[in-house]
Parts: sequence; structure tokens; C-alpha cells
Amino acid sequence: MPTYARAPVEFVRGEGARLWDSDGNEYLDFFAGLSVHNAGHCHPRIVEAIREQAGRLAGSSNLYYSEPVLRLSERLAESSLGGKVFVANTGTEANECAIKLVRKHAHRRGIELPEIVVLDHAFHGRTLGSLAATPRLAREDLFGPLPPGFVTVPRDDPDALRAAVGERTAAVMIEPVQGEAGVFPIADEVLRAARDECDGSGAILVFDEIQTGMGRTGSLWAYQQLPVVPDVLTAGKALGGGLPVSAVITTPELGDVLERGDHGSTFAGGPIAARAALTAVELIDDPQLLERIATLGERFAAGLAELDEIAQVRGRGLIVGATLADHLDAATVARAALDAGFVLNVPGERMLRFLPPLVIGNAEVDEALERLRAGLGVG
Repeated sequence: MPTYARAPVEFVRGEGARLWDSDGNEYLDFFAGLSVHNAGHCHPRIVEAIREQAGRLAGSSNLYYSEPVLRLSERLAESSLGGKVFVANTGTEANECAIKLVRKHAHRRGIELPEIVVLDHAFHGRTLGSLAATPRLAREDLFGPLPPGFVTVPRDDPDALRAAVGERTAAVMIEPVQGEAGVFPIADEVLRAARDECDGSGAILVFDEIQTGMGRTGSLWAYQQLPVVPDVLTAGKALGGGLPVSAVITTPELGDVLERGDHGSTFAGGPIAARAALTAVELIDDPQLLERIATLGERFAAGLAELDEIAQVRGRGLIVGATLADHLDAATVARAALDAGFVLNVPGERMLRFLPPLVIGNAEVDEALERLRAGLGVG
């Protein structure tokens, strides 16, 4: 179905931060499959984990125990909120699970028609529940009727958020950095307002870390650099090391809200994907690797800011967004950059987004700036 605007390139091989197309051309990848390949393309340890598990057991269903998914769940809980974990396949599935969890929790509190407060410009997924939580894409004319129960507030107005939380609020759901919107970090004052209102009302604070997690901002989870801690965290994208894996992680207090029969998935937590994910977490949860991310992000952002064609630079760690000068079109720049062997993303009309593999170094940052200048016509 014609749901994607594809560039006329077929990538056939990848290694680290490099891709090669079917004609043998080499590219520097600063998109990482939409922040999926944080450990780089075809990391040998992830490849070996997949190969070894595929030769042993591909799956036996969630009606039986599986060591890989149990070990992955333990590692995720210990690295974050310390509660329990539901392993799923995709980010939107993780957010659907989180929506079900907070709604059930609200019903337990006597709320008949629970509401979830979300921020304008947020992106939480494309299935119906997560789409309803995604204000700019939640189009009733195309996909309605959408599930009710979502309240949108401006992403930069803590007072509006405070006013929106009330007796019917089940949760506040936030991306610490809005990625699909063009990379907009949410201000600490907004996060504090969300935490305070959830504490005061009994609502749940959910952080969607599907794009910001797995080291992207310079800590394993973005919230670890922020002034508040969520009650529920969703993870995906880079979690699987290239395979489709996602997770919902709770605090201990919320670990048993979803009970037997409340939720499930045929393929979720399969041994091959779980082994890949566990290896990816082990690789990225490395203090030396995480420490470099902030420095590399600052180097790249500083280089972008020096370009006259860039009007604004935003980001945290190695999730970086840039707004182009008024006379430039992002899609045209991205196509020219691709011709120059540089892969980036266009989240908006004048916006560029950069999500490089976390295994890059200074040389790749400098090369990226050089290839971007070629795309801008100033190289």
C-alpha cells in the first residue's frame, strides 16, 4: 500500500554507522532506522545472539517460561523503575499496554470515564489507542471514531497542564523529548507540574521513552537526567538491537495492575528477539559509551549552529533537531544530502532530525557536518 514516501535507494548492507546501497555506494547513517540501531548496524554480538538462539529455539508461546525474556525483564526493571515488565513487539503496542494499565488503575480508583492528559505535538503511535493520544495525527475524518478520553494541552505550558488534571485523570503521558515533532525537549517546569499533579490526584505519570531510551540522550533512560521519575516507562525502537521488541516497565506499586488474561501477544517476548534485546541493553548500558554521547551531541549541535542555513538547533545527547532558514525546504536538503552519502530524516517542512548510532566518534560527527554542507550546497 502507498503509505510511505520512499527515497529511490535500496540499502543492502550495514556496519556500524555505515550503509551500502545496491549499487555499492557508501553512506554515513545519521538516522539509524529511526533510532533503532543505537548499537550500530549488525553489531557482531547482537548478530551472534540472534544466530545462536535461532539455532536453539525460536519460540514456544507465552504460556510457558522462557529464560531470555525473563532475563530481559529483570535487566529492564533493575535498570529503571524496579517493578514489573510486559515485553511486546513495537512501540505503539507498548503504549497501548500502558493505556490499558492506567485505565484499569483509574477504574480501581472509582473513575468511570478516565482521561489521559497528553501534550500537543506528541507522537505515541499509530494503533487506535496510541493514535488518539497523538493529537496532530488523531484525525476523526480519516480514522474515526477514535477512542475518547484524551485531553491535549500545550507542550510548554505547566499551568495548562496543572489545570487539565482533575478527578477523572488516569494519567499524564509525556515524551521527555518529542522526536517526531522535530526534537523538542520538554521543559523541566512542565515535567515537575506533571509529577506534582499526578502525586496530588493519584494519577499515573507515563514516560514514552520509545525514542529517547536506550542511551539516546546520554543515559540509558532519558528520565535519569531529569528532575522527575515516572511511574510507567515505555521502551521500544533500539531496545531490540534491530529486531521488533518493546516493553512496558512499572514501579513495584503498579506491577500487578494488569492480571492474568488482561493483556497478551502471540509473538511478544519470543526468545530470539529477547536475546537480541538483552544483548543490546548490555552493550548500551556502558558508562564509557553513555558518557561520550553528551559530548558528541554538543560537538554536532555546535557545528550545526555555525551554519548560516540553520536557524535553530535543539536536542539532548544524540537526538538532535534543526530548523532550516526560511528559504530552504527540508525535503530538498535531505535528498541532496542523500546524494552526498548522508542519511538523515525530515520530520517537518523546514526541520531536519538526526539520530545517529551511538557508536560514532568525533570523526563521524565532523564527516556528517561536511556531508550536510554538501546537501545544503555550501560544502
